[in-house]
Amino acid sequence: MLDTTDKAILSLLQHNARMSNAAIARKIKLAPSAVLKRIQRMEKKRIITGYEARIDPGALGLGMGSFIKVHADEKLGEVAIGRKIAALPEVQEVHFMAGDFYYLVKARERDPSAHVALVRKLGQLGVRDCQTLLILQTVKESAALAIPREDAAE
Repeated sequence: MLDTTDKAILSLLQHNARMSNAAIARKIKLAPSAVLKRIQRMEKKRIITGYEARIDPGALGLGMGSFIKVHADEKLGEVAIGRKIAALPEVQEVHFMAGDFYYLVKARERDPSAHVALVRKLGQLGVRDCQTLLILQTVKESAALAIPREDAAE
């Protein structure tokens, strides 16, 4: 599905999504038009799912981060409440889980009173119970994936 050149392009874009096609082409020794075609193909196939700026939450006054383990009153395998949770502006991630809780939610908020308001919203959406894990310090946060190299299997 992905060849060595595609993987090289993905690796460069993960580290700098604003890198121009010409700069990528110079690094991987390919014509800029060929790089553009490959990127467009990977976007069309949803291998590249989007581009976004990473913003310091503190700069927006969102200094409190948390993970919330959510128990929901849903039939087994349904994710309707998860979709409603995902629509809340303070929620960054929602993961449907296997284990002793239904969803793992990542949220960013101003302060504890904003978190209380979020918990109340969760209750209105059908959340039965939740447990908050407060983020004290982030050591690593990245959406970048480890891209396997062709020679790694040798």
